[in-house]
Amino acid sequence: MRDLFFLAFLGLFGLMGLKRPFLLVALYAYIDIVSPQRLSYFLLNAIPISAIAFALMVGAWLAVDDKKNCRFSVRKGLMLLLVAWCGYTTMTADFPVEALSKWNWVWKAIVAGVFLPLVLRTRLRIEALALFMILCASTIIINGGMKTALSGGGYGVLNLMVENNSGLYEGSIISCVAISLIPLILWFTRHGTIFPPDWRVKLFAWCLCLACMLMPIGTEARTGLVCLILLAGMMLMHSKRKFVYAPLIAFAGIAAIPFLPASFTDRMKTIENHQGDESASTRVAVWMWTLDYVKTHPGGGGFDNYLANSFTYHTQETVSDGAGTRVESRLVTDRGRAYHSAYFEMLGEQGYFGFAIWALLHGICFIRTEAIRRRYRTRDGPQDAWIAPFALALQQGHVVYMVGSLFVGIAYQPFVFMMLALQIGLDTYVTRRAKDAARRDLQAALVARQRLPA
Repeated sequence: MRDLFFLAFLGLFGLMGLKRPFLLVALYAYIDIVSPQRLSYFLLNAIPISAIAFALMVGAWLAVDDKKNCRFSVRKGLMLLLVAWCGYTTMTADFPVEALSKWNWVWKAIVAGVFLPLVLRTRLRIEALALFMILCASTIIINGGMKTALSGGGYGVLNLMVENNSGLYEGSIISCVAISLIPLILWFTRHGTIFPPDWRVKLFAWCLCLACMLMPIGTEARTGLVCLILLAGMMLMHSKRKFVYAPLIAFAGIAAIPFLPASFTDRMKTIENHQGDESASTRVAVWMWTLDYVKTHPGGGGFDNYLANSFTYHTQETVSDGAGTRVESRLVTDRGRAYHSAYFEMLGEQGYFGFAIWALLHGICFIRTEAIRRRYRTRDGPQDAWIAPFALALQQGHVVYMVGSLFVGIAYQPFVFMMLALQIGLDTYVTRRAKDAARRDLQAALVARQRLPA
């Protein structure tokens, strides 16, 4: 029954896209974020629905969409260069079979990041994509938030609808993504036009923000806690009442500690000492192995080359028994451990060149979005008032991702390239508007000049 429902839902969405082609963009976002094929028993698993949605989205744009004022930017060029380099490293990968499996979805995620700004020509489309991203991610976040509120969750215990602990269904990844979405969710409570911000929209948005903040608790992901503290600091920086909100936030954080699960507070304590937690110790060992690897393989080893790693490290744990409490050190040998960091994932798999492209792409996106925010922050007209807050929301979400990805391997996540596409689309939109306004002013000046007496 579940498979038939998903099949009917996707089919109906596709048929609606024949009348409104932009809905095919929403369909692609839904499939790549929610991954309904993972929730399906057998029907959707046998159909390449993500590739079909991608082809329909691009085909509809080629066939019927307006292609006027399509721009090719440096960031799009960097993404195309990145996907080309990833293709090259896949052909020369240390593990060709595993690398090809990852390549099959990575190239589509990056190319989608190049394509999506082409269709984000209006405010409505930009807002619609942002809204669909939030609603799609909320299917996972609301589920996790409710289970956390009712049962408390636990590391590796919280079930987010599927048993497959990968993609956005992985605890650390969804915690990072959930926190990065909070600024966008709050933006819709002030400037949204698809759903005008009345009390119902605000209530849903605030409850969704609460669910987002519960995700790090339910998953016991240290990444999520770091991201939440970072976001709180950034939002305070841009608040007009810093000295009012800062003590309130600090008080709320302290007051919440007695209500947190003991397993959560115990796990958060390992942030101070990575040797006290085997997971953290493994990550540090993998990162050291990666730095040594790229010294001899500067071009990277292709996707999933972490399978070649092998290392030995020391861990410390506190043991309590009849003789008292003591700290014991033991030697652990491990192999084939994932990077658990987007930075080291990109460095190890794509080498120095791929890492430089990836870092430059994110750096330019951040700088351009900041430039938009500064340019429009004093404009309060009905056509401009939403731009600076939207740019700030995207920027804060981007910073949360960049910090969270220090501890999670999400360098190629489709959700991240959608966020970059929103930033590029916003930049293209405001640039086109500025050029149109300058053209109108010039024409008005020429007409006025012609009317002057000789």
